[in-house]
Amino acid sequence: MGFISEAALLVEFAKETGISKQQLQNTILLFEGGATIPFIARYRKEKTGGLTDEQLFDLKKRIREAEKFIERKKYILQRLSEKKVSRELLLSIENAATAEILEDLYLPFKEKKKSRAQKAREAGLQPLADMLLKNESSAKKQLQQFKSEMYPDENSILQGARDILAETFSENAEVRQELRKLFLHQAIISSSVIKTKAEEAIKYKDYFDYKEKIKSCAAHRLLAILRGENEKFLRVAVEPDEKTALQKTRQIVTQSVRISGQETETALADAYRRLLYPSLENETLRYYKQKADISSAKIFAVNLQQLLLAPPLGQKNVLAIDPGFRTGCKIVCLDRQGKLVHNETIFPHPPQEQHKQAAQKITTLVSQYQIEAIAVGNGTAGRETEQFIQRLHFDRKVQLFSVNEDGASVYSASSEARKEFPDYDVTVRGAVSIGRRLMDPLAELIKIDPKSMGIGQYQHDVEESLLEEELSQTIEHCVNSVGVNLNTASEKLLTFVSGLGSSMAKKIVDERSSKGFTSRNDLLKIKGLGPVVFQQCCGFLRIPQAANPLDNSAVHPEHYAIVEQMAADLKMNVAQLIGNKTAIQQINPEKYQTEEIGLPTLNDILDELRKPGRDVRGIIKVFEFDKSVRSINDLQEGMILPGVITNLTNFGAFVDIGIKQGGLVHISQLTDEFISEVSSVVKLNQHVKVKVLSVDVATKRIQLSMKGVSQL
Repeated sequence: MGFISEAALLVEFAKETGISKQQLQNTILLFEGGATIPFIARYRKEKTGGLTDEQLFDLKKRIREAEKFIERKKYILQRLSEKKVSRELLLSIENAATAEILEDLYLPFKEKKKSRAQKAREAGLQPLADMLLKNESSAKKQLQQFKSEMYPDENSILQGARDILAETFSENAEVRQELRKLFLHQAIISSSVIKTKAEEAIKYKDYFDYKEKIKSCAAHRLLAILRGENEKFLRVAVEPDEKTALQKTRQIVTQSVRISGQETETALADAYRRLLYPSLENETLRYYKQKADISSAKIFAVNLQQLLLAPPLGQKNVLAIDPGFRTGCKIVCLDRQGKLVHNETIFPHPPQEQHKQAAQKITTLVSQYQIEAIAVGNGTAGRETEQFIQRLHFDRKVQLFSVNEDGASVYSASSEARKEFPDYDVTVRGAVSIGRRLMDPLAELIKIDPKSMGIGQYQHDVEESLLEEELSQTIEHCVNSVGVNLNTASEKLLTFVSGLGSSMAKKIVDERSSKGFTSRNDLLKIKGLGPVVFQQCCGFLRIPQAANPLDNSAVHPEHYAIVEQMAADLKMNVAQLIGNKTAIQQINPEKYQTEEIGLPTLNDILDELRKPGRDVRGIIKVFEFDKSVRSINDLQEGMILPGVITNLTNFGAFVDIGIKQGGLVHISQLTDEFISEVSSVVKLNQHVKVKVLSVDVATKRIQLSMKGVSQL
């Protein structure tokens, strides 16, 4: 428990969350015992004070950072113990509260590439540098004695001494800390176009002559500017007022040394311009880039969560269509379990325009396979295919859904798709993916790389490991929030269940292929799945036809005895208690409290008993676009149109209004009230009504508003 000794971590996090130090220590102990975030969030609320998945995720990252910080501090103290340094310095390092302060203190002793100052020291110029600080005119009279092959004349000798002074000034920890504050709070970020690239760089035209305090630069603007720089289209600089920076440097340096002569003044200016400025510019950019990365990754994660938790159609017979013009529309029929039972191609659109044959084929398939819903991909020819289907008459009630097909082609070409459908080509696999994501978005979309789903912005600019960690945590949260059918879940889906992972997921699939699972306890028969893994995973796995009805609920097996006691106290069995709201109303949870199980867990149990198997994702709704709008040319300012939120960014929401081009509702146009987060007002896949503010056909930009538009 090395990191528990880092009291600052506990105090800071406790302040932010409002929980006690004891609860925080309990959480850290749970992590050390191998408990997963979903398990702790759901089943150990008494220990943590009810920390959410997100808070636990952030805490785990802080712990990891604290451990790295402590290890780095130990390494530095060990290295300095081998050198002759003051006890005061060692104490300052021991008390360093941040990585920046720690590295500033260590900088003068850090091994680095041979600098100009080091070369001058090796040539014996350190005494001259010291003399320049004491009495410059006296030092200049003694230059001849410092001549060497590398420093043959007075000018080069003075330059060498100035190099030593400049490096000394630049490695002053207090100077670096004060200038760091100046850079972080006052520096201006500026960008300009490289003139020879002006035509190529047109997409960055907003940043051809741009200036703003970096502190105020929004994440999406900073990432765009840095991408423009990486692509060699923009020149970027970050700098505070130089006069102020030099003044601060002089004030701090003169507290310990004398700055009075021309040579020392020149060395001071050189220390800032050549050494401090480039270093702090890079550090400032890294700091704000990391903030932008975190902000963008959070927005991406919110989008992904909302996409994965979209309401499912459920187990129904589905006909799915991957639409197209020249190559036709690929059709697949899926049974209630999502199994492919039929596939073929129709050509209802130009150039073939086989309307009659296509209509007859669709109506026949709907009848033959007892189709209850039709899923149409929203890509090329999607709108036209929907309109074609809407004109048909079926022998039963059939719901029609437009399905976002982003990423379907990525899945269809993946090894997983080839493994699942080895005898079918990519077009069939893509259509299957469209149908299955209507039936169960979560189960289907976790097969696809989130970065291929058309959500988020600047994901390719965000630090990859940070984004991967954020998205992985989001998928794990979604899977465990919904729960997984132990007997039907794919190997991929089982991988994200708390405590399992890929190897255990494969073992579960192999085990069930012969006989299936009738009880959660059957999991313990799997080699390698011991009590610890069982404890972490079993509460998130469901068995619909289990002998014990609690095996199809979110009630953890360690709490079955409590439910059985509740039922016995009401003189009924567990099956009679589940869903019996009148009986559950009579239960006083305080009666069942123990030292380990408190009201948070008991209230969760009662909620689950009231609505057993409730899907947190809600109910899917049919949606229709305005039939009079088929292209951007049909749009007029002032139109009120139905739309679907397809993407959230930190500057607004993109809305599909049924044409190729999506429209933007800027954050200022979402509501009459001021908001700082787009996700506080709208959600991905939300059905909305929007007003057309402006249309630029040339740039294909559509500006929309929700202000003053009734959403009823």
